[in-house]
Amino acid sequence: MLSVFAPEARENPYAPLAELRRLAPVLHHEELDTRFLTGFADCQAALSSPAFAVPDRQWLERERPEWLAHPAADYFYTSLLGTNGPAHERLRGPLVRAFGPRRMGALSAAVEKTVDELLDRFADATSDGGAADFQDLVGYPLPVAVVGGLIGVPPTDQEHFHRLGRDAARLLEPVRSDEDWRLADRAVTVLRAYFARLLDERRARPADDLATALLAQAAAGKAGTAEAAEAAVDAERPLTEQELADTLVLVFVAGFETTAGLLGLSVHALLTHPEQAAQLRADPGLLPGAVEESLRWDGPVLMTERLATRPTEVGGVTVPAGGSVTTVLGAANRDPRRYPDPDAFLVRRPERHVLSFGAGPHYCFGAALARLEGAALLGRLLTRFPRLAPAGPPVRRASACLRSFDALPLAATG
Repeated sequence: MLSVFAPEARENPYAPLAELRRLAPVLHHEELDTRFLTGFADCQAALSSPAFAVPDRQWLERERPEWLAHPAADYFYTSLLGTNGPAHERLRGPLVRAFGPRRMGALSAAVEKTVDELLDRFADATSDGGAADFQDLVGYPLPVAVVGGLIGVPPTDQEHFHRLGRDAARLLEPVRSDEDWRLADRAVTVLRAYFARLLDERRARPADDLATALLAQAAAGKAGTAEAAEAAVDAERPLTEQELADTLVLVFVAGFETTAGLLGLSVHALLTHPEQAAQLRADPGLLPGAVEESLRWDGPVLMTERLATRPTEVGGVTVPAGGSVTTVLGAANRDPRRYPDPDAFLVRRPERHVLSFGAGPHYCFGAALARLEGAALLGRLLTRFPRLAPAGPPVRRASACLRSFDALPLAATG
């Protein structure tokens, strides 16, 4: 298991994970104090069952009190990612309502327009026959622009937050160094202050964006009668000022970090499987399946943790109450019991259900938007650049949890 965390395994952690699944599909690693799950059924069960929960504020205070002084921990363990049950439903509800069909329909045109503009930039950068960093010109700017526009972040501010978002995402690492905490603390502090100011601006000047929609929902909740407020369950209480700002921080960071990974990984997968790219060019109806296969074959999140809320059996092993399990999503998505020939990349693969966006109550609420961006980009990219090809080795992100590229050099005339 530890070999998966080694830098040399970043290119392909799936071979050692397959061997681990064969030898010990539920591996209790005593030093890390967690049980690694590498089978699809076991991971799905842990993500979906009420017998498992995410580490939350109560866990933080009980098990890691030394982290309480970190602004990043205060943010993370009270956010949508670090809450369970009614507290989680209360934070998630406004986002689910805000991400309704009308908003998603409006986003489709915005995504396509942004894709075309960024591909113009890429075309200009490669017009002399040379290579350009696709991730820098398209892979990151696309989701930053989409989620920034969705929230209401002005384009002039969006690029400034790229680095802050990456630093805040260090909270997702299974083991956090002092440097991780330092960078995450700074990023969270700056982002919280920025989105608090953005909310103040939207109170004065409402707009057609998520910040305004969340404020309107909170105001409607506060406008209820005193009797209704007394009768309301906790899950119905409107979000506080801090919770509104933290929700926007989460949407912004999560909205581009993992999606940027998906975009670069999808493009790389297709270009290293040219026969599959040719099928996609010939039949654009395969685009949704190609995005799903990319998510399965090399998804942006390798693993995520859950805690047993009571003694629970998973994979024939009993996990005690409070015991940790780590669902290795990348291994689950290549489980041969679920996917025949799991190491093959096939855009026509019939089984499309993957765990890349999680499952259960913490299923990613932005999954539909990420898929929309992926399909829009792949369709336009392969049509516009029929000779697109790798132009050098890509640079993988230095992370044990998140899979993406720091650099992806491509040539339009390969």
